[in-house]
Amino acid sequence: MNRASVNRASVNQANVNQASVNQANLTHAKLVSMAVRWLRRYRCGVVLSEQACVSGEMPDAIGWKKACHSVLVESKVSRADFLADRDKPFRQKPESGVGCERYYLTPRGLIRTEELPTGWGLLELRGREIERVRPSAKNLRSEIGFQNEMNLLLASLRRVEIRIEPESITDFLKWKNRMAEYNRGRLPEGLVAQEEEANGFLLRTAGD
Repeated sequence: MNRASVNRASVNQANVNQASVNQANLTHAKLVSMAVRWLRRYRCGVVLSEQACVSGEMPDAIGWKKACHSVLVESKVSRADFLADRDKPFRQKPESGVGCERYYLTPRGLIRTEELPTGWGLLELRGREIERVRPSAKNLRSEIGFQNEMNLLLASLRRVEIRIEPESITDFLKWKNRMAEYNRGRLPEGLVAQEEEANGFLLRTAGD
């Protein structure tokens, strides 16, 4: 073996060792935060993490695109975690689960694609990047699942309302109106009116 081959082998082994160290240091919380960032890049305008709904399901991360199209990401750092997830009631009865699209996010090689539930996709952490190994089906959510998503959103809004009491959510959302009132009918420089805010959920067109 020549010197160049030895150097390449050494670099490859170093990369493998570094990947092992990174995986050993990977926590569920870190993987969830990566899932949230991935959903943002996947063009989800609203993203929530670790919020429960009435069915008992607490998605690690879930985001919504236009037309109420939802994307679920479950983060798993170990085989035991993945196997335990398969036994949960909303996995045994997937029609009660949330997410039009559903993904597992894991370290590389943790799950084989043939182990995925029907329709699920797989995201793998490879170094610092997330790679989509298998895309999810886009029609996994049932009517019951949609109702559970609505419950999750309403429960989350209620948590916000409790935290900002005695102010209501409506008052909180209208803070720009109050700013304009204080500023003789004009918004301070740098602020745009509510009707000019970029909010894709108010557009009639469907899609991403």
